[in-house]
Amino acid sequence: MATLSHVDRDGKARMVDIGAKAVTRREAAASALIKLGAETLRLVRLNRIAKGDVLNTARLAGIQAAKRAHELIPLAHPIPLENVAVDLDILKTGVRVRCRVSAEAKTGAEMEALTGAAGAALTVYDMVKAV
Repeated sequence: MATLSHVDRDGKARMVDIGAKAVTRREAAASALIKLGAETLRLVRLNRIAKGDVLNTARLAGIQAAKRAHELIPLAHPIPLENVAVDLDILKTGVRVRCRVSAEAKTGAEMEALTGAAGAALTVYDMVKAV
């Protein structure tokens, strides 16, 4: 039976020891979709949401979230991100978020991309929920 890397012999969660791993180029991408009504999308497009510029605020939130993924996910390692790019597109039915990250590290990148996409998407929702 295969062993799980994040569980010790007693079945307790543990952080994986990455000390012996080589540093390699790591890249990951993740996306999210927030479905919104037509009127809400119109207001976002016109930058008329009372809380401010939804897309720019969400972009910054996504970048910040990616950089802090290890603080939110108990077994994730902190990694030195070299780039975080968050793009938001207004679609007919909502806002699509795409987060891409890169790093030279021993592990990681996928959790940072997922956390960045989630953080940006949550920020979109938070800013428009009153509408």
